[in-house]
Amino acid sequence: MSARVGQANLRAPGTAAVVFAIAHATFREAARDRVLYLLLAFALAVIGAARFVALLTVGSEVKIVKDLGLAAVSICGALVAVLVGVSLVYKEIERRTVLTLLAQPVRRWQFMLGKYAGLLAVLLLNVIAMASVLAAVVAWKGESPWPLLPAVGLVAVELAIVTSFALLFSSFANPILAAVGTLTVYVAGHLSWSFELLRSRVPAGPARTAARLAHVLLPNLDRLDIKAEAVHGIPLPEGYACAAALYGIGYALVVFLLACLVFERRDFA
Repeated sequence: MSARVGQANLRAPGTAAVVFAIAHATFREAARDRVLYLLLAFALAVIGAARFVALLTVGSEVKIVKDLGLAAVSICGALVAVLVGVSLVYKEIERRTVLTLLAQPVRRWQFMLGKYAGLLAVLLLNVIAMASVLAAVVAWKGESPWPLLPAVGLVAVELAIVTSFALLFSSFANPILAAVGTLTVYVAGHLSWSFELLRSRVPAGPARTAARLAHVLLPNLDRLDIKAEAVHGIPLPEGYACAAALYGIGYALVVFLLACLVFERRDFA
């Protein structure tokens, strides 16, 4: 009996192979999405046009180029994560292809991990493309682009959080509701400081409790936003970027695990 079990295990695909296959298929599907190319083209155009915008405004030209460029990388990356991510799982459920896939020796968490990894790979390539154009423009203006690297890295971490929420909402809601939910979290995450301010100004009771819960539970995306420091050359506290990255990665992991739990409990019958 042990020999038969060993042969079965040899025939069954390993976890890494399953996740890689799903991630590869997701990467190819997402890479063909026209929305992705439109947003990427728009972001690159904004970065390229930043120099001309700088000529019409007051202030250091290269700082305006950096500011607009980093904003384009962040916003367009988030839009790709939302518009592509919210349909990742829903399309598989709607087409019933998820039933065929899960009938194979594929665990549900492997399916979710493959989807997540595939979209993250697409987003990372987009961030690299946009950041490379921005770095070329900054270098052309005579400044080193390397101080922008921590800000770009934290943008990538922020997109990992946004993608995890898109995957979570996609696992139980249609794309419209999932997009609204993900965008709401994205905006609220950048306004995290306002919930703490609201808590200090409202009377004790349900409103203060709700503000406190929102401040604690929602991602603090402002913690990952160091674009102003990168643009103006403001030094960060020692270890701040690493601590912020660990916070973002940990938060994204928790939301991803929650998405896996929700998907595990879904009934596709």
